[in-house]
Amino acid sequence: MSSAVRMDTRLNFPTYPLMVLLCAVCALSGTRSAVAAAGRSCADTRQVYAEKGYSTGTAPLTQISGEHLRLCPQDYTCCSSQMEETLALQSERDFLKAVEENSQFLLTTFTQRHRRFDEFFRELIDLSEKSMNQMFTKTYGRLFTQNVHVFQELFVELRRYYSGGSVSLSEVLSDFWSRLVERVFSLVNPQYQFSEDYLECVSKHAEQLQPFGDVPRRLRVQVSRAFIAARALSQGLATGRDIVNKATKLTADSECVRGLMRQWYCPLCRGMPSLRPCHSLCLNVMKGCLANQGDLDTEWNNFIDALYQVSEKLEGPFNMELAADSISVKVSEAIMHMQENSVSISTKVFQGCGSPRPAPGRSKRSPKESGGNRRPFRTYSPEEKPTTAAGTNLDRLVTELKERLRPMRSFWVSLPHTICNDEKMAADVTNEDRCWNGQTRGRYLPDVTGDGLVSQINNPEVEVDIAKPDVRTRQLIMELRVVTNKLRHAQSGQDMDFMDSEEGSGSGDQGERYNDDWPGYGPYSPPYNKPPHNPASNPAKPPRVREKNGSKWNRNNGHGRVKSATSQLSFSLVPLLSLPFMVTVAPMWR
Repeated sequence: MSSAVRMDTRLNFPTYPLMVLLCAVCALSGTRSAVAAAGRSCADTRQVYAEKGYSTGTAPLTQISGEHLRLCPQDYTCCSSQMEETLALQSERDFLKAVEENSQFLLTTFTQRHRRFDEFFRELIDLSEKSMNQMFTKTYGRLFTQNVHVFQELFVELRRYYSGGSVSLSEVLSDFWSRLVERVFSLVNPQYQFSEDYLECVSKHAEQLQPFGDVPRRLRVQVSRAFIAARALSQGLATGRDIVNKATKLTADSECVRGLMRQWYCPLCRGMPSLRPCHSLCLNVMKGCLANQGDLDTEWNNFIDALYQVSEKLEGPFNMELAADSISVKVSEAIMHMQENSVSISTKVFQGCGSPRPAPGRSKRSPKESGGNRRPFRTYSPEEKPTTAAGTNLDRLVTELKERLRPMRSFWVSLPHTICNDEKMAADVTNEDRCWNGQTRGRYLPDVTGDGLVSQINNPEVEVDIAKPDVRTRQLIMELRVVTNKLRHAQSGQDMDFMDSEEGSGSGDQGERYNDDWPGYGPYSPPYNKPPHNPASNPAKPPRVREKNGSKWNRNNGHGRVKSATSQLSFSLVPLLSLPFMVTVAPMWR
């Protein structure tokens, strides 16, 4: 028994000194390693820190214990607490600068394009009015200058509409034609004296008379859809500018700053200032910091698509240049039509509104007899049609805009990639083993998270509260939806602000195309088939401000005036209560 014990003791005795020796060697090795790390120079870190404009007074000369660090790994470090706080603020500034610089293309495009389109559209309206004044003064002389306020009011209202005023284009054009028919009717019948009540009767029933033929409808279709599209595009570009401004004026919360500091400046604190964060690490940090901006993506893409489509409409069927140019030509055409048909029109008016009184000092003559002594009205040849100083600038403006809109799609979800693709911000994606992974040099293992707020629930770099969406971002999403809806309606020639009053000026006329407002497409093959005239389908024009009781029409027929909810050129149905009145009146205008 004692022999066995002695043998065991003898066999195991040499192991005790060996174990003690190994422990001593390990301890000594660890001590020497720690001493070596603690003694490593911080010269490179101090140099980079100084180059950023900071004092190196608190910067260690050699690495020190990192137990004081709050953001970076607490290994041996070249950063004091003050340096870590300073670099954290610097990382936030670098981030905000990167967002601003990478979104500058958007801001510049929207700002410049809005200014150029706005100036161009306003110039078109000014030139259209100038051309009308010059041409009509040359042709009609005093007849035009004495009634110039009628035309001036038209352009005042067109400018007000384009500038965003609460103006119904249908009502503007309807009032213009009503005032014009009164003036022209007096001019083609100078042998008579017409009271205001009598002229009110004429304009009130112009829809049934159609003294200008089909011109008012064609001009309304062309001008309405062009002005609606032009205003929607101009407002859309301004809204895009404002949304980019708001979306990029952001602040980084504490968790975002922690992630930014850990990826960009913790390598500096470790004494490796040239080491860039791994590409995937950068993406996770950026997606966490830009989580709310990522939620703009869907509505942003819809907005960009709608802008693109409206610009294409302006380039084609809703051409603003042609619409503005055609105003004076079509008005002249309308006046010519009324003069050529003045006999039949006057006869119907006299039957409906009563016989007017002869003008003092004039013998009563027929409209036909009186027409030969006046300066004749005429239309204009193509060479006389007004042209703009800008020529075909609209095509070039639209082409340039479409080229700039294409790369704007998916901007907000692409922004993290755009920032991290910058070699100053992150290592190249192919350099996965020689980059900063958040702790040291090496491969970054976590997966890259998805886009948007909800996808950040498992973001390993930035803690994001997905239960608290950013209020300002939700407001921007609503703004995008509103402007996109307006743009989509404008594609059909509809103004959302006047969906009821503009009925018939937009989607109902999409199939109507004319040689003079459809550039490059030639004649519209299916001819426009005008439905047979039915007086009962067209309500009388509502009285204007000048309304007085008891016009000759009303006195002769014993009926009060009927107010209508629609304008003169509206295609809406007559209220049922108006039908008996219209059935009674209609035969007098046949």
